[in-house]
Amino acid sequence: MGDRFNNGEVLGGFLVYLSVERGRAENTILSYERDLRQFISFIGERGRRIPDYSRREITAFMEHLRGRGYSSSSLSRYLSSIRSFSRYLVLEGVREDDPTEEIRNPRRWERLPRAVTVEDMEKILGAVREGRFWQRDLCMIELMYAAGLRVSELVSMRVEDINLEAGFVRVFGKGGKERVVPLSPRTAQRIGDYMKTLRRELLRGRESAWLFLSQRGGPMTRQRFWQALTGYARKAGLKVSPHVLRHSFATHLLEGGADLRSVQKMLGHADISTTQIYTKVTMERLQRVFEKFHPRA
Repeated sequence: MGDRFNNGEVLGGFLVYLSVERGRAENTILSYERDLRQFISFIGERGRRIPDYSRREITAFMEHLRGRGYSSSSLSRYLSSIRSFSRYLVLEGVREDDPTEEIRNPRRWERLPRAVTVEDMEKILGAVREGRFWQRDLCMIELMYAAGLRVSELVSMRVEDINLEAGFVRVFGKGGKERVVPLSPRTAQRIGDYMKTLRRELLRGRESAWLFLSQRGGPMTRQRFWQALTGYARKAGLKVSPHVLRHSFATHLLEGGADLRSVQKMLGHADISTTQIYTKVTMERLQRVFEKFHPRA
């Protein structure tokens, strides 16, 4: 496939596109060109041409630059250039997919995800006991933590995605990719109770495919769940966002001895390198425990 394309011509077309259709400044275009020529040279040394490069080549290139001492801001600029170029190739029909879609911004590579302790998680769950919708909210918070869900996956969950008897939930993540995550008997019991009581009450005799319903019987929104979670966390004396629950799920699994591949599958990460950041979190915690309690620390 690569032989049908001339790298220079495709790159030249992209630069014209930036100038004519996107109205980019000359210095910006020169910066794109420098970045992309480096990237094209790098993948060329590995036998790849423009239409054929994958996510693996991009991450290898970024690691190559990082190994040479490039800063996070410089890495972000390179990735931005490759991202814009990849989208252009899709737009022009040169390739069908954008391999940069799931690559995180390098500025965030060194930022370790925050996770609450198991004790703090229990405090949050214990705070969910008041108000008309506490049963729904408790199910959502516990399910998000118990299954490591993204908030978008949680609010878009359908009744048919839950198998209470077998104890698992089907999750449709980024790009519609499906994964199966086990449920504990306690979480399954909570969801079953909610479906028999509050959910039926909210439906008022109607039908809905959505598992978690709003006051009016429609699907819950990300914003409404965020408000509910942060409110309960404040009652527990904590500051927590929905994504912290997902981070806590992964961190607590690894601290409990789970293997990285299993955690990767449950989180729905396409690349295990994304999951590996949680090993840094657990090592940091071990270091703090060592320094606090070991007599020779």
